[in-house]
Amino acid sequence: MTAVRRKKLRRNNKYLPAQPYAFMAAPGDRPGPSTPLSHKIFFIVVLLWCSCVTNAYSQTDSLVLKNNDIMVGEIKSMTNGVLTIETPYSKKDFTVEWSGIRSVYSKTNFLISLQDGKNINGSIRSGEGNKVYINSFTGEKMEATMDDVVYLKGIKSKFWGRTYAAVDLGLNITKANNQREFSVRSSFGYAGNKWQGDVYYNDLRSKRDSVEETKRTEFGLSVKYFLPKGWFLAGSLDFLSNTEQALDLRTTGKIGAGYSIFRTNKMYWSLGAGFSLNNESFTTDKESRSSYEAVAFSALNLFDIGDFSLSNTIFAYRSLTEADRWRVDFSLDTKYDLPLDLYIKLGLTFNYDNQPAIAGNDFDYVLIFSIGWEFNK
Repeated sequence: MTAVRRKKLRRNNKYLPAQPYAFMAAPGDRPGPSTPLSHKIFFIVVLLWCSCVTNAYSQTDSLVLKNNDIMVGEIKSMTNGVLTIETPYSKKDFTVEWSGIRSVYSKTNFLISLQDGKNINGSIRSGEGNKVYINSFTGEKMEATMDDVVYLKGIKSKFWGRTYAAVDLGLNITKANNQREFSVRSSFGYAGNKWQGDVYYNDLRSKRDSVEETKRTEFGLSVKYFLPKGWFLAGSLDFLSNTEQALDLRTTGKIGAGYSIFRTNKMYWSLGAGFSLNNESFTTDKESRSSYEAVAFSALNLFDIGDFSLSNTIFAYRSLTEADRWRVDFSLDTKYDLPLDLYIKLGLTFNYDNQPAIAGNDFDYVLIFSIGWEFNK
């Protein structure tokens, strides 16, 4: 076909290429026009987007409620008897009471905690009646009931998906005596398959004119190892500095065992006992002292009370090396959940020692109202 003939055909048919059959051109011939680079990038982006959408859809979780409603989305967590699910048709996550769910179907990888204290990494789906089937990462298959499941957390990484943290701050400023008071309470924890570790730091500073500054600082770490049938081993190391009781530093190491009497979606209560070693140094002229102690403890958490939750711990110490000496550490926290993982808290901490460094200062307490934020709870 001559060049003159091609020009005439192009005027009559605008879709005719300037170099017909370019893909069959002989070496040295000029090839026809290729697909623009921007078009290629566009097609690649479309393919990737379709792949992501398909993958996201395949990982969708579903819930069947007891009123026969169905929810579809991504299960993020279930704690304190409340499940949180993210749906594509709402900007805000939905919360559903675990007791109101009939069936759950998911391929998402969770950290799953059961009433007997066992922690499993795997997926969960409902079976007949109230049964659920759990497939662990290791290939182990387990059968439980909906009531046995007390905690779910979607695992996004091997470490951060297992962590949880909280921090709250309190501030009080009054004109009288130029009083200023600041407090911080914080905690960080990690949940393994068969164990749990926690670290905490609390600090209180209070100043006012013509009065020496009041300081109270607490720091500690603890480890709990879960055994079958609700039993566990526990160990902790705690530090306390308190100007009110003339404590420069009290170091208490504890080891013991306990039993979870209740571990449900409504409450958690455990009791235990063990031994402790207590070392104390003082801000006065009183000599430092050490003692071995027997210790008993109780931990109670209530969370089936709407947006409120309540936690309480009490440790009672009886000295084995000092005559007639008793100590008590007591804490009580009431928390109200707000949107965006915020909360307000009213906390009480009480310490008692019948043989204090300063006569008459046998007890000390702190009552704090604060606002906080929690992560992965």
